[in-house]
Amino acid sequence: MSVLSIITINYNNKAGLEKTILSVISQSDKSFEFIVIDGGSTDGSVDVIERHKLEITYSVSEKDNGIYNAQNKGIAKAKGDYCLFLNSGDTLANEQVFKDIKQHLTGTDIVYGDLITVDPEGKKEHLRSPEELDAPHFMVSTLWHPTAFIKRKVFEKFGAYNETLKITGDYEFFIRAVLKHKVSTKHISLPICIFDLSGISNSEKNNELQATERKKSWQLNYTDAEVETFEKHTRYVRSRQYKVDQLFKKIFKPFSK
Repeated sequence: MSVLSIITINYNNKAGLEKTILSVISQSDKSFEFIVIDGGSTDGSVDVIERHKLEITYSVSEKDNGIYNAQNKGIAKAKGDYCLFLNSGDTLANEQVFKDIKQHLTGTDIVYGDLITVDPEGKKEHLRSPEELDAPHFMVSTLWHPTAFIKRKVFEKFGAYNETLKITGDYEFFIRAVLKHKVSTKHISLPICIFDLSGISNSEKNNELQATERKKSWQLNYTDAEVETFEKHTRYVRSRQYKVDQLFKKIFKPFSK
């Protein structure tokens, strides 16, 4: 069985798909399967897939019902122990990513690394993931899906992506799996993916939809009272008072023994 199932979804992004495929197949560690789910592209993407068919384990090009329907199709075909979702346009940070991460894929439910973003002008920024994934983190941020190696059995046990969400299905999945069901997680200080900021969830026109769906993601998993408690705690841990309280704890800890 392959240790890794790399799942790439694509729709009318021929150039991005080519870039992603080349990034995956150039990895020094070849112990992975490569699944490409295309949404019935008409821009030549199918020709790209055909050109690399010998290096792709499974591919399909057919109409789908959006991002998360496509990703769920990929999960259904996956046979690896862990899944990594690398969508068209995104590339791996270097040719050693799979080799370097493999030693950490030993049972933890979600192993995640760091992200390098690149904006439409080509400017890059290295973003470091937190060591701990808690409610305050998810209230203001997320877990970047192209940095997360997710044990396939987590999807089997707690469900795949919610297809009613258009752009925050990965966010809702992480709230459900990490916070609600408390799956095990581990941060590895390695850049995993170079993320294309021109994607759908980063478009300014989708800000309102994203805010609405993020709120819905919480409501799908927690009561209003529980969400309110999370919000209150988040305001506290991001406040000046919290910093003062933490400083006092550090100063007086030796005297509390």
